[in-house]
Order: sequence, then structure tokens, then C-alpha cells
Amino acid sequence: MPSGPKDAKGLLLSCIRSDDPVIFLEPKVLYRSAVESVPTGDYEIPLGKARLVEPGKDVTLIGYGSQVRVLQKAASRAMKDHNISCEIIDLRTILPWDVETVTQSVLKTGKCIVSHEAPVTCGFGAELVATIQRECFWSLESPVERVCGMDTPFPLVLEKHYLPNEIKVYDAILRVVENSR
Repeated sequence: MPSGPKDAKGLLLSCIRSDDPVIFLEPKVLYRSAVESVPTGDYEIPLGKARLVEPGKDVTLIGYGSQVRVLQKAASRAMKDHNISCEIIDLRTILPWDVETVTQSVLKTGKCIVSHEAPVTCGFGAELVATIQRECFWSLESPVERVCGMDTPFPLVLEKHYLPNEIKVYDAILRVVENSR
């Protein structure tokens, strides 16, 4: 689940060359919103290896696909408004996913927010939170938050209200920091 054009190319080449069956999910919104330079040469991005988008010390933000850009905006606002430093992790792949990178970050920050566009119930965030709770329980200073889509069908015209956005993530950042005091 790439978060930009460069990752899309590298992950797609890894998927094509994988001996295992692979489902490649490409967020269509990235066609209109993500602009970055993509190398013309051949390269692969390893499946199951997350990318540290931004280092931070106060809160770990985890997402994938187009949600990574939302996390970046919310983190930037939290830094500007409250001097809260957010570490952002782009999972890139959700099965397998990079447990080591995620747990190392949460052990460092003690606080975590998982965000994805799928509904909160039965969404992949539940698997992330379960693993984080198991692996990082004694280091957590606040309950792990999920900022996800709502548990209801929605018409396309209301997508803006359904999907997690910068404000919802920003509010979650403030909550986890406040809960840890």
C-alpha cells in the first residue's frame, strides 16, 4: 500500500518479482495529490519493511497509503502549536508488516496513534494495536488510539467526513499526550 509514486514503483516491482501471491493496493487519490521524483532505473522496496518518514520523541504515528500525508500534516501542526514531536511510520505493507520498527518506535515514545481509512471495526489497525499492546505494554504511557473510518456505509459525497483527516489525527495527538500526564 504505497504512500507515493516512488514507493508505488519500488513496491510494485517487488510484488511482480515475488514468488508469493501478492495483492497490490494503490490509493487512487495519490494519482491527483502525490507529486515526487521517481527514479527511472530499476529498484525494489522490500516487502514487510516499514519506512521511518519522520523521527520524533513524543508520539508514534502509524499509517499507510494516502493516510501518511494526513499524519504528516497533523504532526506538523502539533509541533507548531504545542511543540509535540511525532515519529511517523509508513508501514508500506500490511502483511507482512514490520513489527520491529513499530515496537522500537512505541517503546521510545510511549504513546501511539494508528490511522487508516478502513472502518475502525475489523480494520487492520486492530491487529497493530493488539501487537503493540502485547509487545510494548509496560512502556505505554497512554492507551493506543485509533483514528479510522466510521463503522457505517457512506455515499461518496460524504467521503470528506468519513475519512480520517488532519484535525481528527491532531485531536488524537493532543489526547494521548494529555492522557500521559
